[in-house]
Amino acid sequence: MPTYRPPRIAASEITPESVYLSRRDWLSGSAALAAAALLPPEAAAAALPTFYKSRYSTAEPKNSEAEITGYNNFYEFGTDKRDPAAHAHTLKPSPWKVEVGGEVAKPRTFDLDALLKLAPLEERIYRLRCVEGWSMVIPWVGFPLAALLKQVEPTARGRYVEFTTLMAPEQMPGQRDDVLAWPYVEGLRLDEAMHPLAILAVGLYGRPLPNQNGAPIRLVVPWKYGFKSIKSIVKIRLVEQQPISSWTRANPTEYGFYSNVNPEVDHPRWSQATERRIGEFFKRKTLMFNGYDEVAGLYKGMDLKRNF
Repeated sequence: MPTYRPPRIAASEITPESVYLSRRDWLSGSAALAAAALLPPEAAAAALPTFYKSRYSTAEPKNSEAEITGYNNFYEFGTDKRDPAAHAHTLKPSPWKVEVGGEVAKPRTFDLDALLKLAPLEERIYRLRCVEGWSMVIPWVGFPLAALLKQVEPTARGRYVEFTTLMAPEQMPGQRDDVLAWPYVEGLRLDEAMHPLAILAVGLYGRPLPNQNGAPIRLVVPWKYGFKSIKSIVKIRLVEQQPISSWTRANPTEYGFYSNVNPEVDHPRWSQATERRIGEFFKRKTLMFNGYDEVAGLYKGMDLKRNF
């Protein structure tokens, strides 16, 4: 398995102590996070302090908040891309806990307040590419997934990270249908999960995550197709064997475990060579790894057409 070596960070790029400490004020916990989500946008924005602007952000123009919150996939609330915005009001994002265990030395259950204190919160403007041929540029607020994993100390047997979404049909009406085997499960290799580009997002456009975008905490893996970025996470497990993701279980010939953005691998029902950015008319060329070339070393020597 390839070994990831973190890049050298210049002293000028280290987060100032004042910014580091300000993350404690970022709604200061789960109750305030949920309350702010119910406020009008202007009031909610005023409740947030300045957060760290990440050096990992793309300079591409962002999609509008209306586009990002109104057109997305969240099958727990329906299969149409406008269903989540229409139906996700039934989700209750507070109180919320995330259980982290499996092959770790220090298993632990985190509430939102504890999660928000793990690392400085950053705004990361990431490209999102979906297998259906559309893409967006989204300003997430979150922290590196590695900050959480270091807290529980993965053992030598913890080679993969498995994520699980909330199972609550009374809150998530889509779980009453058998379109997928519920609850939703995703997975990463440990070195993928530890890469600094992989984050746990808790906000969007400077405000707490809307329900339809995966409140209160979701994974964002920008070099992979969007379905890998599991929403409304309640459980994270370190495991020895490669976990079976929900879409891989549903259709393994169409949705591989790695799911890296690769224009050279077509979906069986359509080409992946081009994409249409939401809000644009013309298509653009799809970039390998969604343009995040710094992850290429994770897959050195692998056949990325076979390991799709």
